Amino acid sequence: MFRDETGRLTAALVRALGDFDLAEELVQEALLEAVEHWPKEGIPDKPGAWLLTTARRKAIDQFRRQARYREKLALLEGASMRDDTAEGDDRLRLIFTCCHPALSREAQVALTLRAVAGLTTIEIARAFITSEATIAQRIVRAKRKIVEARIPYRVPAERDMGERLEEVLAVLYLMFNEGYLATAGERASRRDLAEDAVWLAGLMVRLMPEEPEALGLLALMRLHLARADSRFDVEGNLVLLQDQDRSKWDRERIATALVVLQGAAALRRSGPYQLQAAIAACHAEARSWEATDWQQIVALYDVLLELMPSPIVQLNRAIAHRYLEGAASALPEVDALQEVLDDYYLFHATRAELLRDLGRVAESRAALARALELTANPAERTLLQRRLG
Repeated sequence: MFRDETGRLTAALVRALGDFDLAEELVQEALLEAVEHWPKEGIPDKPGAWLLTTARRKAIDQFRRQARYREKLALLEGASMRDDTAEGDDRLRLIFTCCHPALSREAQVALTLRAVAGLTTIEIARAFITSEATIAQRIVRAKRKIVEARIPYRVPAERDMGERLEEVLAVLYLMFNEGYLATAGERASRRDLAEDAVWLAGLMVRLMPEEPEALGLLALMRLHLARADSRFDVEGNLVLLQDQDRSKWDRERIATALVVLQGAAALRRSGPYQLQAAIAACHAEARSWEATDWQQIVALYDVLLELMPSPIVQLNRAIAHRYLEGAASALPEVDALQEVLDDYYLFHATRAELLRDLGRVAESRAALARALELTANPAERTLLQRRLG
């Protein structure tokens, strides 16, 4: 509940006060007060409204202690702070504010994931495959820049949306990924966070219906979530794609995603999200693992690599290549990524699978052990430990 409300509260307070640091401080204080009161008094009927009222009260108390409290108090009292914090507009405004072109790409994404999605700096660092200190510095600098540059808190005019679109979509993509398979915490996935990202992506499509990459991202998210009910067994263990019960896949969601993807293709401006959605569609449309069109998937990865050269895309392409040409052909492609992906658990987990297929058992076990060191996701850890066993 706290995770769900944090982004909404932060967005509402930033809109009212124009101050990121203060908004986050007030939200944290409201959450702490809830921790103190709710166990004794019970969770209120409208927890979001309770938290917003508490944060507002704490803001007023704080302003009364400041020399310029009258100015801030007038801002707060004059602001429209609805009890209905579920409105998407505030969070969209906050996303566009965080993705202002005056900020670096890395800062934009890190700040939005922190302020809107409520991710911790550790979770964001894992998503970026970098250090927690680096992410913390990016967020601090971004907040300072917003204040110094007087960046407005609003959804930009339609003519200005294009320059921020890439960053906004990147944020929603990372937000979805964190929900789909969490990098930290006790839960293997955070369905609420993934659904939130899908909802915000849908709002982006409504804002920019002729933007094919926004459509592609929405289709990609829906295709992945269509498999959500088959990804974990009753004990919470991760079930790999080849072992999933395809009768549990949400065929209606797949169908609507394919319609969205076809709409994107009709605009004839291909992009990375559309290609990733097309790859996901190949899996979704295959009636069995054996019926998967690996030749088509490898071809799509080849086009994706041209548009978005990335070691992660190269790794995924090598995985697909394994099922087309075999482990002996795929292993050199994976080994070539050692230097850039040595701190990425999926690199080592993939390499372990290929080495096992080739009968190199000791090397496979060493790679599995390294992968286990690099992931904090409980379901992934269980899977790797089971393989090691």
